[in-house]
Amino acid sequence: MTPQPAARRHRGFTLIELMVVLVIIGVLGALIVPNLINRADDARVTAARTDVNNLMQALKLYKLDNQRYPSAAQGLEALVMKPTEGTIPSNWKSYIDKLPADPWGRPYQYLNPGVRGEIDVFSFGADGQPGGEGNDADIGSWQ
Repeated sequence: MTPQPAARRHRGFTLIELMVVLVIIGVLGALIVPNLINRADDARVTAARTDVNNLMQALKLYKLDNQRYPSAAQGLEALVMKPTEGTIPSNWKSYIDKLPADPWGRPYQYLNPGVRGEIDVFSFGADGQPGGEGNDADIGSWQ
């Protein structure tokens, strides 16, 4: 084997090569990260819509069994535990195992009578406040 010149044995990356790689990684990160963040927000909205639909189905079963929806005072808890106040349902069953929280960790809202329908089930969205736009918009049974 012939000895290699000293310059070839100790050759590494130059500062410019490292900077080019870092710029490329930065550009790719700037393009990809916002898309991933929007996907998470979209998934939360979809999960909230699914939860609202499931709660509405459970409320419809409650009404079929008891001829009325739970009162506003009884709330969504009437789907999990038999109400002890107001009109006590005679044919009560457990309609869901537990009440879900919305994807932002807050309880779902229930109105009877509803503003937009006979009853309303909704989440206030990402901001936790009534109204809003985009991810902050209310997600409800009227949609």
